[in-house]
This record gives sequence, C-alpha cells and structure tokens, in this order.
Amino acid sequence: MKYLDEYRAPEAITASLDRIRRKCSRRWVVMDVCGGQTHSLLKHGLEPALEESLELLHGPGCPVCVTPAAVLDAATSLSLERRVTLSSFGDMLRVPGRSGSLLQARARGGDVRTVYSPLDAVDWAVRHPEREVVFLAVGFETTAPATALAILQAQRSAVRNFSVLAHHVRVEPAMRQIAADPAGRVQGFLAAGHVCTVTGYEEYHAFARETGLPVVVTGFEPLDLLQGLETCVELLESGRSEVVNAYARCARPEGNPHAKRLLDAVFRVADVPWRGLGVIPSGGLKIHSSLAKLDACERFGLTASDVEETSGECRSGEVLTGRLKPPDCPLFGNGCTPDTPRGAPMVSSEGACAAYFRYALSGGRAHV
Repeated sequence: MKYLDEYRAPEAITASLDRIRRKCSRRWVVMDVCGGQTHSLLKHGLEPALEESLELLHGPGCPVCVTPAAVLDAATSLSLERRVTLSSFGDMLRVPGRSGSLLQARARGGDVRTVYSPLDAVDWAVRHPEREVVFLAVGFETTAPATALAILQAQRSAVRNFSVLAHHVRVEPAMRQIAADPAGRVQGFLAAGHVCTVTGYEEYHAFARETGLPVVVTGFEPLDLLQGLETCVELLESGRSEVVNAYARCARPEGNPHAKRLLDAVFRVADVPWRGLGVIPSGGLKIHSSLAKLDACERFGLTASDVEETSGECRSGEVLTGRLKPPDCPLFGNGCTPDTPRGAPMVSSEGACAAYFRYALSGGRAHV
C-alpha cells in the first residue's frame, strides 16, 4: 500500500534499529507526546527492541486522558437535562468522571449520541430544533479546527439550539511543564507530527533554547518513529538542543495557515486544567466571548473548567508525565483493564495504559 508499506519495510526497520543502538553511548530518556506514537512504538515492538539503548516515556499525548473529570461531570449533568442532546466522539462516552461516564448517563435516561464530526452535531441540531444539542469537544490543536468550523457554521446558519462544551488543549505548554519538573528525567522530545501539521513547529525553537532539550517533529509509522528517535539520539550525543523536522512530508514550519485562522477566529489561549496535571498556564483554548451564545459553559452557566482536578485512585498524572510506567501501577491489569477501566489512560484507544495492556507483557503474560 502506497505511503504505508514503505514505512514498515522489515529490512529498513532492522537497519534503523541497528544504527540507533550503535549511536547511543548511554541510555538516553526520550518522551513522545502523542498517543498514536505511543501505540505504534509498542504495537510494532520498537520500544522493547531499543530497551537497552533508550528509555522511552509516554507523555500527555492522549486527548481523552487529559480531559478533567469535572468536564465529564458537566457533560453528564447536561445529558440528563430533559431537553438536551449531548454528542461527542465514541471514546469520550466510556471515560469515567466523578459521577460516572456518559454511557452510564445514557443508561439512566440521558440523551447521549456518538458523532463522527462536530458538523454531524450541527446537522442534528438543524433537524431537531426542539432539542438543545451540545457537542462535547476535546482534543489538541489537531481536532480544534473542526470544532471551530462547526461553531462558525452554526453561527452563519443561525442555528440557535447548538452549543459546544469545549476543552481543547495545547501541547507545547504541557511539554514546558514536564521539562520544568525538578524530578523530571526527560532528555529529548518527539513532537507530535499531526499537531505540528496544524500549528507548525516554529514555537519549539524557543522551547528547545530555553529548556536545553532537543525536539524532533516525528510521524507515526515505524520508520517515521525510528527516524525521529535516531535524529534525537544524534542531537543528544552531540549536545545540541535544536529542533529538527523528521516528518517533512506533512509538517511545515508555519503549519496550516487556514486551520490557524479558524482557531484564531473562535478561540483564545487560556489557562486550563489537565486531568492529573493541574492547571497549565496557556495550556488550552477557550471560546471567544463574542461567540458566547455557542459556548455551552456560558449558555448553561457551567464552571467545569474552573474546578480543581483530582485523579482519585487512578495514577494518570504520574503516567502522563513519565514518572510511572503503566505496568508499574498497582491497578494495571488488576481490576483496571480496557473492559473495566479505572482511569482515562486505560479507556482511550490512544491511552498509554491501554497500549501497554494490548501490546506489552505484564507479569510474563502477553495480552494479545
């Protein structure tokens, strides 16, 4: 398959693994900040293949995982209101909040629906004017432009029964928080290629200069990841804290200008809470006050984003910052499984705990 098979060629992968091992003079610690990269590293056996040369940590790159329970509680509460239809992507329905999940709310009579696009929710609102349709929007800069487009379309079409409960977050501020952790061990980052496709990677030059940590923009297929890791090793071995784009077929320094204009038209940068990480300065996007009628927080008087976040028994904060490997969590596979998740990282198809459970070994037993 074009654009797929050539990035999974076994001979090229073996050669790349050998080069990385030869170039490592010590065991470097590198973090990816994308759930897709985490799953690919484990699915294709790259992490265990490099175990003796690199320690790979998996940061807060899963949008479902970093959505605070308070936001889910607000969505659950809304779904149980008599005239409200709550819509979101499938993963969000299973994530537990403090008052249960959206799936559980649906079992209690809530009107909760899965959509494939925010525009589907706008269309549902048009066809059901008797309902208040709320779209629960989460994710990084990759999904935020689609949310912005839905909001603008609803505004232009004068759809008065549609609003968005938004909790979009920004990757770079979270990386800064991890880099500033005095107990942190990260020595280099793989930046999420799809995020950089939207935002560009120019802001990472200041990040690398100020933190002293190299950043490599990296894709998702095995050879993409190995190219990113090899480049990061080269930077670390030569003592250079620079930014390198190893995903040039998609990411450009300036990003996607049209998508960035959509974001600027609808959102402003704001301090927002992340599940398990607390409030991150400039860590998210909030809807402009000029679009307040389309903001579910304003429309329904919600304060979800201002509620202090706690993770309960789930140690997602430690997992998302690389301080705890999922198999080292006492709950991992011991009451916390994809079928019975105790926290978001085990729920999401991009969660680190789900990735280890599905692809890695735990207690000597393979889960697949």
